[in-house]
Amino acid sequence: MGTSNMSVVADSISDPARSAVAVASSSPGITGRVVRREALAPETHDQMYGLLDAHFEGVSREQFADDLAEKNWVILLEEGGAGGRLCGFSTLLVYETRFEEEPLSVVYSGDTIVRRDAWGSSALPRTWIACVNGLRRHYPRGRYYWLLITSGFRTYRFLPLFWRNFIPSHDSPTPLRDGLLLHHLAAERFGALYNPATGVVRFERPQRLRDQAGLCGIPPERLADPHVTYFATRNPGHERGDELVCLCELGDENLTAAGRRMVYGARGSKATR
Repeated sequence: MGTSNMSVVADSISDPARSAVAVASSSPGITGRVVRREALAPETHDQMYGLLDAHFEGVSREQFADDLAEKNWVILLEEGGAGGRLCGFSTLLVYETRFEEEPLSVVYSGDTIVRRDAWGSSALPRTWIACVNGLRRHYPRGRYYWLLITSGFRTYRFLPLFWRNFIPSHDSPTPLRDGLLLHHLAAERFGALYNPATGVVRFERPQRLRDQAGLCGIPPERLADPHVTYFATRNPGHERGDELVCLCELGDENLTAAGRRMVYGARGSKATR
């Protein structure tokens, strides 16, 4: 349900249909790997819950287990390789649906957290983008979208960093069809918890960042960023756990130069010049 902190740049993985795929990060000692949810060991469940509970209020063990059970892929960030100390994770539900009689494939982001001392690592965004690119071959029907809900401006900033077009955005109006698609997917997934007038999901038991995590609120200096100011305006209840619904089409043509470098390495940015 709740989301938080994604960092920066580069690379690609091979076939995420395998039970686990390792991806080296640019920070020594931290690697990312993608595993099927059902392949997670019980002790990994425990570490994931502990990490989430350390950063968020309102996370019950039952709620976490229920949320995890509906996902089909998990990204793990670990120190020292597979099985090492867990320093972050992100859960994913990848599925197929229909809109206006057309098929489409959707990546829905669930719980996401990175331990603060691992923020310097690029392992999460690197593994995440490589993972969803690889999964496309297993969900090939229709256009391919990322459905994201976020109560944190740091996660929202992930969108303009790596993708050219997404909604909602401060610098371009929402195309009518894209807006209708966002409403459709949000209502399909969240039902009455989604308010189409505000574009916000409000859970009955929201996850809120703990004060001691040092992540609550938006530092005043960050409001100089128009993307951050826009997020705060569109989601005024973010500190109490309200989640802004966002939508982004996943495809090479929608990647920024930084996004292309993540997928293709240094040659990716040259291709956009």
